[in-house]
Amino acid sequence: MQLTAVGLNHQTAPLSIREKLAFAAAGLPDALRALAADAAVKEAVILSTCNRTELYCVGDAEHIVRWLADYHRLDIEEIRPYLYTLGCSDTIRHAFRVACGLDSMVLGEPQILGQIKDAVRVAQEQQTVDTWLNALFQKTFAVAKEVRTGTAVGENSVSMAAASVKMAEQIFPSVSDLNVLFIGAGEMIELVATYFAAKTPRLITVANRTLPRAQELCEKLGVNAEPRLLAELPEILHEYDVVVSSTASQLPIVGKGMVERALKQRHHMPVFMLDLAVPRDIEAEVEDLNDIYLYTVDDIANIVQTGQQARQKAAAEAEMMVEQKVAEFVEWQRSRQSVPLIRALRDEGERARRQVLENAMKQLAKGTAPEEVLERLSVQLTNKLLHSPTRTLNKAGSQNQNLVDAVAQIYDLEHPDNGL
Repeated sequence: MQLTAVGLNHQTAPLSIREKLAFAAAGLPDALRALAADAAVKEAVILSTCNRTELYCVGDAEHIVRWLADYHRLDIEEIRPYLYTLGCSDTIRHAFRVACGLDSMVLGEPQILGQIKDAVRVAQEQQTVDTWLNALFQKTFAVAKEVRTGTAVGENSVSMAAASVKMAEQIFPSVSDLNVLFIGAGEMIELVATYFAAKTPRLITVANRTLPRAQELCEKLGVNAEPRLLAELPEILHEYDVVVSSTASQLPIVGKGMVERALKQRHHMPVFMLDLAVPRDIEAEVEDLNDIYLYTVDDIANIVQTGQQARQKAAAEAEMMVEQKVAEFVEWQRSRQSVPLIRALRDEGERARRQVLENAMKQLAKGTAPEEVLERLSVQLTNKLLHSPTRTLNKAGSQNQNLVDAVAQIYDLEHPDNGL
């Protein structure tokens, strides 16, 4: 088993594939337990966002790919072209880059770091994190903090939340004249709603499965906002010019038929719809309707590139810092791997010491002269400690020069080839 990562992201897979492999937040604990219960996986963290699904594991990469396909009931060959599988060093580098925002749709965006921390927290709660992944992610968080404070990689960043308002303003002259509906009340909706609230729309509505959470978000926004239940969507959808959705639902919440009925009630006045959910909340067929402007997380990519060029220089500095940190962590890993061997070597020396000491004590008890006992002890201990390396050298002869050189280096010796 080795440190590995299996995943896909906005660069390797379209939304239609990403939504098939996404993990719902509510089902993540069960998925982690199922993955870690597999004999081929020792540790596991699952990161699932709108732009990526990644499994960080100590285990066999090919086995993890098969597990991912089986878990989502997909043909492995259907998803394989979109996946990346990373070895130990590449997994470390990838984790660092993702946490620093260097692998994000929005270069330097800060939200991903919080999402990684949440993923690790859930894994810790399910006890699927042990020595290696705990060390990896603690180092990942430290590197992200250092890179973000030491470079300007996150400056001048246009977030997806800010881009959402910009997209609406391309369709409508003024947000202040609009009724805006948010479907869901999670972190992404709260971010987007905050930007829209700053534009003081005529009405903001938050529709959620539970009313208290919707009410809580409405109070935070501090504008003309009202909470509603998701079950009311068919009756109220026609009232809104802007609809932004981001829930954890595994099935679409807004269907084509629902939108068609709303358009008739609106007398075909245009509607801007933004689906930030993965899997999607709004049926893809809605895009075919006249007077509907439907966008997804992938469509928003062009807008969030604003300021990208200004951050490229900072990104290059950040990449250099990441490479240095990767080298440090790999070296630490190697030193950790030698610890069991060092412990075994010292245990073997301790066994030899105790054995000859016990023999010496017996000789002293029999009345043997201390000088003779000490002489015998020293000879026995020397023979025991040098037995293995001597036998190894005799077997190696001149056929295994690397082994001969290694023994010479360990004992700080010179051998005939070095001039004796």
